[in-house]
Amino acid sequence: MNRCLIVVDYQNDFIDGSLGFKSAIEIKDKIIEKIEEYHRNNDEVIFTMDTHEPDYLQSEEGKNLPIAHCIKGTIGHEIQSDVFSKKNPEDLIFEKHTFPSLELGRYLKTKNYKEIELCGLVSNICVLSNAVIAKSALPDAHILVDALATDSFDKVLHEKSLDLMQGLHIEILNR
Repeated sequence: MNRCLIVVDYQNDFIDGSLGFKSAIEIKDKIIEKIEEYHRNNDEVIFTMDTHEPDYLQSEEGKNLPIAHCIKGTIGHEIQSDVFSKKNPEDLIFEKHTFPSLELGRYLKTKNYKEIELCGLVSNICVLSNAVIAKSALPDAHILVDALATDSFDKVLHEKSLDLMQGLHIEILNR
């Protein structure tokens, strides 16, 4: 396996739940297509899940974003069902309690991927921060983000985040 796909936080609360937005569902088919392609090529697929406890509103993030979301054990926490149905048993899931996952970074650091692609939600928060983690873990890997497979509730920040990632030598596809 020389390549890895990371599906970032494609969870119900970001699609049609407490932090959902209309265009989030529109990237679903592209994400499914990517998962199927990576599986066909015997490349690794990893999922991340934003994961919070019932006391989320008392956390630092909750004080800055006071909307309960992705509370463990709720439907909003679950990966969108059509996307989750494409998960193979060997595909890893990293639950993370903030935007990026240090555990994901530690795991990637043990690998020798030549290419890491990220997709999912939200482009200007969790996709961006996990792309930086991937770049930090494997500085010589080619990091990609497909603009057709990520989105944000804030279109201005979405475009700015794609610009920022490009400035960090992350290739933006289909822009």
